[in-house]
Amino acid sequence: MLDLTQDVRELTAAIVDIESVSGNERALADEVERALSALPHLKVDRSGETVVARTELGRAERVLIAGHLDTVPVAANLPSRVEGDLLYGCGTSDMKAGVAVALKLAATVPAPNKDVTYVFYDCEEVEAERNALTRIARDHADWLAADFAVLMEPTDGVIEGGCQGTLRAEVTVAGKRAHSARSWFGVNAIHGIEPVLARLNAYEARRPVVDGLEYHEGLNAVGVRGGVAGNVIPDLCVVSVNYRFAPDLSIEAAQAHVREVFEGFEVGFVDAAPGARPGLTHPVAAAFAGAVGGTPRAKLGWTDVARFSALGVPAVNYGPGDPNLAHQQGEYVSLSKIVESERAMLDWLTI
Repeated sequence: MLDLTQDVRELTAAIVDIESVSGNERALADEVERALSALPHLKVDRSGETVVARTELGRAERVLIAGHLDTVPVAANLPSRVEGDLLYGCGTSDMKAGVAVALKLAATVPAPNKDVTYVFYDCEEVEAERNALTRIARDHADWLAADFAVLMEPTDGVIEGGCQGTLRAEVTVAGKRAHSARSWFGVNAIHGIEPVLARLNAYEARRPVVDGLEYHEGLNAVGVRGGVAGNVIPDLCVVSVNYRFAPDLSIEAAQAHVREVFEGFEVGFVDAAPGARPGLTHPVAAAFAGAVGGTPRAKLGWTDVARFSALGVPAVNYGPGDPNLAHQQGEYVSLSKIVESERAMLDWLTI
């Protein structure tokens, strides 16, 4: 059983050593549920491999602290090991160090200055439809009700506000099929993507400031699909494009921008997810920023803060892990960063 009385660094190592690749979180979820259920000041619920624990003190404000239990596949990086100030192992940075901090808070702050909901959920590292927050929002929306949320994603101990939206589009170029020995009877669709690539190479990404934070957009080709056979001039070629857009744009506005960039070509959209504004102007968020310190920055990526934003809950990313180390075989987290994160969150919930 997880021992929530041990030092947060030791707790992190214990959590890392319970393998929990997406879809295989049950063992860790069982341990989390057992540990939290032993705490009389918390009401504990469970749905699948997601565990939710709440204080019910009647405070004027409720905050939510969330962390996902799953990791990407193990890459010969378990069990964990310590070298100096660094803890190595699968999920150390993304995001079992953050989960350990949240569990320590749940255990050691029985009477916080605001009511707290702790959410430990599964399947974040896989396709969106499997993400447990989707299910919880549908089946138990009241579990996610809050005035403000902190997602313990790796941020290297700095608040990262909001997140960018993302969409994938397919730009199609048509040609005419012919025998490659008599290519002049056809029109090569693969050759025809040259102006599409030229527009991407010439593209100047926006760097808008949203609620005081600067985002850096990106529009990039991420795949090319074309070709029929080794002796056939292809009549179709598709360029897959990914647009990472700042949270001042809706999905519809982002799609309109992509259509404008590729005017004259057939553009179809595969999927999209909205961004989330930083939300740092909310009084609870401002208090959190004051407790954590440092200069907040924009999250240049998509995270589950967008899900909370869609529920009307302003949210930020904050965790001790380094996002640049996420998913690497040599993933690690600084032990001192874990301690700093715990101390900052304790100040926020107790002072």
